[in-house]
Amino acid sequence: MASALERVTARHQAMRRPGGEVKGWSEPPFWRMEQLRNALIGSSAPDRERIEHEFEGYVQGAGKGNAVVFACCYARLRVFADVQMLWRDRVDGQLGPFYDSPELALLRRPWPTGTLANLLAWMEVDATYAGNSYSTWCDDVGRFGRAARGPGLRLTRLRPDWVTLVIGSHSEDPFAVDARVVGLLYEPPTSGLGASTRAKPVLLTPDEVCHYSPIPDPAARFRGMSWLTPVLREIGADLAATEHKSRFFENGAALSTVVSLDKDVTPEKFAEFVELFKAQHEGPRNAYKTLFFGGGADVTMRGVDLRSLDFKAVQGGGETRIAAAAGVHPVVVGLSEGLSGSSLNAGNYSAARRNVGDGTLRHLWGEAAASLETLFPLPRPAAELRPDTRDTAFVREDAKDVASIQQTRATALRSLLDAGYEPDAAVEYLRTDDLARLVGRHSGLFSVQLQPPGAGQGDPLTEGGAA
Repeated sequence: MASALERVTARHQAMRRPGGEVKGWSEPPFWRMEQLRNALIGSSAPDRERIEHEFEGYVQGAGKGNAVVFACCYARLRVFADVQMLWRDRVDGQLGPFYDSPELALLRRPWPTGTLANLLAWMEVDATYAGNSYSTWCDDVGRFGRAARGPGLRLTRLRPDWVTLVIGSHSEDPFAVDARVVGLLYEPPTSGLGASTRAKPVLLTPDEVCHYSPIPDPAARFRGMSWLTPVLREIGADLAATEHKSRFFENGAALSTVVSLDKDVTPEKFAEFVELFKAQHEGPRNAYKTLFFGGGADVTMRGVDLRSLDFKAVQGGGETRIAAAAGVHPVVVGLSEGLSGSSLNAGNYSAARRNVGDGTLRHLWGEAAASLETLFPLPRPAAELRPDTRDTAFVREDAKDVASIQQTRATALRSLLDAGYEPDAAVEYLRTDDLARLVGRHSGLFSVQLQPPGAGQGDPLTEGGAA
């Protein structure tokens, strides 16, 4: 680990400019597609991995600058954060009941005034815009990682674009088969208050950091990828369409108005006419006013309105592609294509909600639980930190399916008991779906009353005395 850290530190020092600033290691803003494709991040330092794009560019250009992206992010966030985390023991490949432990008190209150929902919200935001989320411990004494055990112990977020994954291997080849993450280098920029206030790089070991990256980056081995990356063109097109609509209304709610003047009109009169026309007929307040001309002027309307352009269909298709990349159904987000036709019928909405819950959220919850487990000691060797969705409103209707499954199992259990199998063996079979659990576990009783064969077959008038 030391040699890998030394190499990263040496490169870091070599990249410093004369004024003390550090060159950025990230790519240009995402809307500059030609530069985004040509940038070769990491080619000069294969033993490190950072996010491949400009974090603030994604935040400002997409999250804060595009309503569709924000709506998709918020739709994911508000459901993703509505979950609890508890322990479950895995025995014979099966998960047991939920239970708590004192260590999870820090997870429910990760920092003063903070909750687990706040922590999960930050994890979702960072994963959306950077593809990665990092958290560790710290305290009021200034210690961090596993050394943080003093007063004010809390969890803290590490901004993802300030974190570098340091990669090492036995041969010191970052591309070797045994290469792995040996450290996480946290390098916040200077505060601008002088060299004495420059924060020192902090090296943390992988077992000191919660690294949440739900979508693996195909071009990297250890970092994650933002779901925004595949839909950069759709985001740019949606921004362009919004700008187009704005220009449409600003310029008189028509695409073009052609005014032809007499050939003898002087340039001065032409400029005066143009200025007067714009003042009286451009802008949304002047839309649909009657035009009056004289002196040989001829007006031709060659434009169409937004309805004839079918902007809703054009822009709605892009919105749906963005929602698909986010893993949320347009019905759940409230996008235009999700609010048309029969999409909002009870059955269709339930299917859309189920699609998001089963196809997206359960994966995200599982990844988040496995990542957070790094920061908390296991109460038992077989324990796993798992999401508890029993109080999650979004998947509450799934309780009906659970009740139906339980009823089916109860019926099967009753059938096995009536057939004479031992109760514990029947439960094990239903829990594991392993028919071998019933082998050799029959009681020898067959009737519904579970009596030995031939029992109770005598004459009821002679057995037990006179009638």
